[in-house]
Amino acid sequence: MISARPEKISIIVATGSDRAIGRNGDLAFHIRADLRNFKRITMGRPVIMGRKTFESLPNGALPGRRNIVITRNAAYSPIGAETAGSLEEALRLTGGVEEAMIIGGGMIYEEAMPLADTLYITEIDATLPDADTFFPEIGPQWTLAEASEPQTDETSGLSYRFTRLERKS
Repeated sequence: MISARPEKISIIVATGSDRAIGRNGDLAFHIRADLRNFKRITMGRPVIMGRKTFESLPNGALPGRRNIVITRNAAYSPIGAETAGSLEEALRLTGGVEEAMIIGGGMIYEEAMPLADTLYITEIDATLPDADTFFPEIGPQWTLAEASEPQTDETSGLSYRFTRLERKS
């Protein structure tokens, strides 16, 4: 059981219409506005991620955020980040903060879903046939709290919208 935890646990993700989030260790979709939105929401908050997600970051640890990497390898020592042996340990490390952000990957999202209070989802109107990582199913315990109007990425032509879902009380 988690003895100390943040006041709020949030998940942030960009998914295709088939729930695709990744392919070959990289993001499924690259939309500049999504990356800006991710930075805006996570800045100043601790970000919790799996080792593969951390290693996929192009410039290492995310600046302006406390980076916590979940790994079973006790000897793993990433530059600019702390490590935790489990999601529960990572959450204990963030105990007392207002909001901790779960940023991936697929296995961490799956484990965090029952604990999450809020989901920040960039819904991308596209599928990725060769995706190998997917976001878990979103059940009826979630309600749409906010959604942007659909937008189109100028570079890729992909249509997307930003949403925020809250767990029903």
